[in-house]
Amino acid sequence: MGRLASPTWSVYNQTMKTIAVIPAFNEETTLRDVLEGLVTAVDEVVVVDDGSSDATSRIASAARVTLVRHIINRGLGAALATGFEAALGHGGEIILTLDADGQHDPDDIPRFVQAIENGADIVIGSRLLNPKGMPWRRRLANRASNVVTLILFGAWVSDSQSGFRAFRRDAIERMEITTDRMEVSSEIIAEARRHRMTLAEIPIKAIYTEYSLSKGQSLKVGLKTLARLLLRRLTPRA
Repeated sequence: MGRLASPTWSVYNQTMKTIAVIPAFNEETTLRDVLEGLVTAVDEVVVVDDGSSDATSRIASAARVTLVRHIINRGLGAALATGFEAALGHGGEIILTLDADGQHDPDDIPRFVQAIENGADIVIGSRLLNPKGMPWRRRLANRASNVVTLILFGAWVSDSQSGFRAFRRDAIERMEITTDRMEVSSEIIAEARRHRMTLAEIPIKAIYTEYSLSKGQSLKVGLKTLARLLLRRLTPRA
């Protein structure tokens, strides 16, 4: 793969420092394009290489983003926690999360930022507010996850498993993320409710490809996620 041009991370006209956190595990196929799409959308990018065995780290290094590496694969929740810590350390005031598989459109970022500037603590990009083009199996699985999140944590959102989010800095500072894997998406909703944060949703259109669809959860992983969420629900919080 060719070397990325050294970008100057520049953002559209807004005043709050915006940092994107990209958790990545063996994403050499798509990461380069994802990072190129963010050049003018945010101030900085943090890539968390979650124990990849491919060229993920080399691609991130070539793009001159902040790269943090896990020696072993620890899971989505652990990668987000690491990315949040790095983004806060770099002075991020709005921290965004995007998937590394290319399914999120960086052109949506200004609407996330606007929602934060309008008072939201957390903004979720919902695929189910406008599900056109979303495979029916994904719709069904996401709605089931929404119901589980509601039952366990008493909080309803239309797309609890969305990886496209924005956080106000103090929202991340207040959250206690304890789960390491896919269940972190529901844990974020639980933490928002526990701390009575203002949570907003905006419609997004996910970009589905054969590659991004291959990254979905299996039934086995889904059951493990449910078991971890039950454990999370039974763990007392202050």
